[in-house]
Amino acid sequence: MTQPFESALRVMPGEEQPASITDRALPRRKQELTPEALAAGVIGRDRMIIGKALSLMESTAPRHQEAKRELLRLLTPHAGNAFRLGISGVPGVGKSTFIEALGVHAIERGGARVAVLAIDPSSELTGGSILGDKTRMTRLASHPDALVRPSASGSWLGGVARASRESILVCEAAGYDLVIVETVGVGQSETQAASMVDYFLLLMLAGAGDELQGIKRGILETADGVAINKADGDNLGPAKIARSQLQGALRLLRANHAMPVAEVLLCSALNGTGIPELWAVLSAWRDRSIATGERDAKRRRQSLFWMNQSIEHMLRQHFEASEAMQAARSETERLVLEGTLSPFDAALQLIELAFENPNKPSDSTGKDA
Repeated sequence: MTQPFESALRVMPGEEQPASITDRALPRRKQELTPEALAAGVIGRDRMIIGKALSLMESTAPRHQEAKRELLRLLTPHAGNAFRLGISGVPGVGKSTFIEALGVHAIERGGARVAVLAIDPSSELTGGSILGDKTRMTRLASHPDALVRPSASGSWLGGVARASRESILVCEAAGYDLVIVETVGVGQSETQAASMVDYFLLLMLAGAGDELQGIKRGILETADGVAINKADGDNLGPAKIARSQLQGALRLLRANHAMPVAEVLLCSALNGTGIPELWAVLSAWRDRSIATGERDAKRRRQSLFWMNQSIEHMLRQHFEASEAMQAARSETERLVLEGTLSPFDAALQLIELAFENPNKPSDSTGKDA
């Protein structure tokens, strides 16, 4: 049973227990919250606690992993009711402007609470990310019924961050009705984002023939819908032509598939045209998929996919956290660089060693992660 929020507060050594969780005399940055306290705060829609829970989901520190798993166990019964919407698009398509226009419309006209998980690319050289989506969505980010959370993709492929799926569950447990996952940018590997949402929307621009050729065998095949943005002014005519071309391409791509051909819509996030129509399409699709059981069936398939992804991630964690594996890997890499051991044989040796050494990775304190 979940503890009361106040009693679940863990106090750092040397501090006194505050009278209540709302006692602002103690700096909150010095307080370490238990999973029970985080869960209570998320369910109670405390924005500061929601932020702490999302930070925990994103943490890769070994000492946080057990708390993360426990928090997910506590929140999962309260999650699952939101409409999960993934959005990707070609460079310059205006994803942030589009998401803000759609989010504000969903709040003001649809009565929804909206959370945006905006994934920024990480530099392969420095590992850093700009995380500037809040500055591009100022109206939505400042709305009391909205949450905009930028996250770095890190080394995780697929256009999303490593903890994106867990972050979705946190937002759902916090009572957000629409959870939007904005991917890094278009590409064939971006299809992984489609494996964690109910509806995957691809944003396109008029005259994007080259981009279409580059993505059509990947992301375009998985899109549930396509919206051509910036369809206004002198660009309206080319946008209509692009819609016709995309509809033809989609019919060809899905000629032998049981899945329906994705709908192609025109919109302008800048002036708001097409946004109400798109929201109506999304709402109708959501209601229909729930009524037919399609959404739940899709989520069950996604759960299996993410189970297998988690297995791969945990195996890599074992490689990276075990001192014995790191020593063996350094020696094996030396042999590969010298040309005395093939990459395949090197990988096989390391895998065999990993299964011979089943000890759990430890953190810097020596405790199990």
